[in-house]
Amino acid sequence: MNFSDERNFSSYFIIIAVVVITALALWSTSLFLERFKDDERTKIEIWAQSQEALNSEQSDDYLELSILISATNRSIPIIITDFKGDFIRDSIGKPDPSYFQNISENIIENESKLTSYLNNLKSQNKPIEIDLRDTVQYIYYGHSDILNKLKYYPLAIALILLLLIGVIYFFFTTSNASKENKLWAGMAKETAHQIGTPLSSLVGWNEILKAENVNPEYIIEIEKDISRLKVITERFSKIGSIPKLEEVDIVQETKDAYTYLQSRSSKLINFSINLPNDPINVSLNSQLYSWTIENLVKNAIDAMRGKGDLKIELTDDPKRVFIKVHDTGKGIPKSKFTKIFEPGYTSKTRGWGLGLSLAKRIIEEYHPGRIRVLRSEIDKGSTFQITLPKSGIDSL
Repeated sequence: MNFSDERNFSSYFIIIAVVVITALALWSTSLFLERFKDDERTKIEIWAQSQEALNSEQSDDYLELSILISATNRSIPIIITDFKGDFIRDSIGKPDPSYFQNISENIIENESKLTSYLNNLKSQNKPIEIDLRDTVQYIYYGHSDILNKLKYYPLAIALILLLLIGVIYFFFTTSNASKENKLWAGMAKETAHQIGTPLSSLVGWNEILKAENVNPEYIIEIEKDISRLKVITERFSKIGSIPKLEEVDIVQETKDAYTYLQSRSSKLINFSINLPNDPINVSLNSQLYSWTIENLVKNAIDAMRGKGDLKIELTDDPKRVFIKVHDTGKGIPKSKFTKIFEPGYTSKTRGWGLGLSLAKRIIEEYHPGRIRVLRSEIDKGSTFQITLPKSGIDSL
């Protein structure tokens, strides 16, 4: 079974709906801006015709109308040039301000700025020609302040809607993660509760066997199993609650976990361990840490189908401790490096797919650490790495 493959239809429906609304909003805004630009060009064309009328032989007939049309433009910047596209100059050779409209005095007074401004207008819109019979002039115009502000509107809409999509996605992912966490925590606590009843009974039966003078070797082995069941019960009871971390020597803790697993695993598994000689102190919950190592080792044994080489290695730097578990198993595709830690994911025909997800929860939620697939090759093996901060280091 694979819970991670299930999808919430409503979350996808909402996200798709938001994407569609975003596309429609951007499309309608684009149409609006194009229409606005067309309207501005129409205004400038009418303005150009008024200039032609003012310079025509019948200018007296259209004088008032032409002046009125010319005065209506209070927002669109305009520069009228000669037939070559150069400034029309006054008697002293300077650009004539009467051929500029809606351009700041700061630009008009500086010819280099004015030239740059004209080049910018030329790049914005196609010029409009004014036919003055004996010569031709060109009107170069730019976008009004309103249009310049509106052109950023689609970007603002896109950013807002992307943010909305992100919020919706975050809500659903955290909601699903919360449900999964509650599910696993509930299962773990129920398992601990269910184990507790027969465990108490076993302790009682063990005391009866002692009174019956049963072979002490049998009693010792039974007590080991009872002790192990107590550890398992405590492990499950800690899932869903915040465990207590204590400063311990991780070298010794790793060695103890290794020794226990080696003695209870198949002789076809070639175990090896590489540990520093000096102790390394880490804030740790010993039971949950040993459970993590156990899950990684069992996962490695399953990957090797019960036969192969398995190595546990511990190294460190000034701030961190690295615990690596190497195996010679079937390997993991790179596309699955993250997915294998999801609750319910398993490549086996039987199993709940909880081992690695529990290991990730223990290391990354209960301890300030990280766990990942360091490397893997198909049919050659994999290396899992746990990274934990040393005592006195708050984070990695």
